[in-house]
Amino acid sequence: TVLGVITWGEISYLFFVYEGLILPTAVPLVSMTLSGIFCSAMGAIQDLKNKQQLRQTLKHYVSAPIVQEIISGQDDLRNLLEEREQELLATKLSGRYQIIKRLSAGGFGETFIAEDTQRPGNPTCVVKQLKPASNNPQHWQLARRLFQTEAEILEKLGKHHQIPELLAYFDENQEFYLVEEFINGHPLSNELLPKPLPEANVIGIVVDILQALQFVHSHSVIHRDIKPDNLIRRKSDQKLVLIDFGAVKEITNQLHPRRNLTKFTVGIGTKGYMPNEQAVGSPRFNSDIYATGMIAVRSLTGIPPSKLPTDPITGEVIWLDKAQVSPELATVVNKMVRYSFRSRYQSAQEVLEALKPLTKTLPRFSFSSPESSVALQSQASTLPEPEETMVDSDFSSSQKTVPLSESTTVLEEETMPDSDCSSSQKTVPLSESTTVLESDETLS
Repeated sequence: TVLGVITWGEISYLFFVYEGLILPTAVPLVSMTLSGIFCSAMGAIQDLKNKQQLRQTLKHYVSAPIVQEIISGQDDLRNLLEEREQELLATKLSGRYQIIKRLSAGGFGETFIAEDTQRPGNPTCVVKQLKPASNNPQHWQLARRLFQTEAEILEKLGKHHQIPELLAYFDENQEFYLVEEFINGHPLSNELLPKPLPEANVIGIVVDILQALQFVHSHSVIHRDIKPDNLIRRKSDQKLVLIDFGAVKEITNQLHPRRNLTKFTVGIGTKGYMPNEQAVGSPRFNSDIYATGMIAVRSLTGIPPSKLPTDPITGEVIWLDKAQVSPELATVVNKMVRYSFRSRYQSAQEVLEALKPLTKTLPRFSFSSPESSVALQSQASTLPEPEETMVDSDFSSSQKTVPLSESTTVLEEETMPDSDCSSSQKTVPLSESTTVLESDETLS
């Protein structure tokens, strides 16, 4: 605009000097000036509107690490995190669960500590918020059915004393919520220092995990993220509790538009604890056994699995030279962490049987729990494996189980009050349809 005004003024001056013509100048100059001011004002208004929309969008996902990285470099966006925190503290989900604090967050959702205001004493609970990857109504309805299906499985798993009980599940404002029992304790990762643990302690850890997995696998569920951060040492009885059965990645990955809606193309898990077949998207029951074995390796060596070398030819983890361990335990652990799933133990019960001779002098450990029976153990030892489709990488890709996926890690704090949500609370089902997704699509 300024350039236009100057140009028009120069042209008028030249015509007046050389041709003696007087061109109208004032009106065009004023018009161009006003037009420029109007355009600038409209541009500023549009910029402000765009920035407000950006703030609202970023605010909704401010807990995601990538969003926090974006706003950290923008002075006018840095207060979004504080605004979100203030909103959360004033939130009462489903008119019942009062948010106290945020435990953790990720790109798929957030995890909160909350109080159940409709129970005597306002007991503490864990609330997991799951955000679908798409706002498309059709995708959201599919996500809703998937969420309900997985929540029903979580409800069954929560009957085991080493798995948090699912107290309720619901959707609100097109987001999904799981309400789980709060486990008062500390993560196993707090116990794993950069030095080896005594062999008896390691056996105890492995047995605790396997007893939970025996129950989980009997329901045709693969956890897929067994790691120290997902195991809580419960303060009341010192048992390990397996957490993070969240449905979040099952929903978001299957509904991502670039993943053909309902098929996994990536592996879910944690580096070092995730076996190769799981990394390529074909987890099996003994993928969880591999992860448990890597926890044993971590405990025996004091070295994180991701930092251990592997044999370039066989792919096997090289760890024995870094641990002082009895030949008997070394044999069991080695078979748990074999590169090929065919060479590993095939069930949790099989590993427990192999460990029995090593636990005779450890009276604390028993191989049956109140929820386990001879029938259950027999079932677990002969768990049906999915039909195998042979591929060059020695993996099966036709698995038909419905595994639950990783959600945001919850690190329960020992300083929280020891008042769990009552186990007598009835599950709050989703409204409308209770249809379970039935299709031939692979869910893992």
